[in-house]
Amino acid sequence: MKSEMEEGYFQKALSRFTVEFAAGNAIRALADKGCTVEEIHERLAFPVSKKAISELVWAHLLDSGTICLYDPKEQPEKIITTYEKVQNAYGKVSFRQVRRSVTLEGEYVACDFGKRLYQNREAFLRELQALDEKDREYVLGLPWPLETVWHVRNERMERIISLR
Repeated sequence: MKSEMEEGYFQKALSRFTVEFAAGNAIRALADKGCTVEEIHERLAFPVSKKAISELVWAHLLDSGTICLYDPKEQPEKIITTYEKVQNAYGKVSFRQVRRSVTLEGEYVACDFGKRLYQNREAFLRELQALDEKDREYVLGLPWPLETVWHVRNERMERIISLR
């Protein structure tokens, strides 16, 4: 008989697989277009929780090199993971994981949103009020860790970090 811990682990894995199979590519494509977690949630036809969307978007941003858990100046090489759709001779479709090493280029900006949100939520939320709704949703929709991460310096991040 399975323990409760094993049952919970299985349910969590099954849930992740279901979300990935049903909406994973759509979620990643919408994230690449700049949609926030909230916007992705509104656009999906398949019912997916905001938490699941947030986790999938976060993993995609990490995999694509948009966000790094370390300073890219110190370690410019990163393994990028993508998935290719493969069809066998009988028409069965599957996905193959492809890993490649890339050099992270461009400028990154340090972000400590998770730490700031945890330390003083009210003050951080007041600070975010100066942003437009989409930029605020972007920051609040992702599961920022409690340590500093590095985000590609793009238009959105320029607007967000201008608050500092």
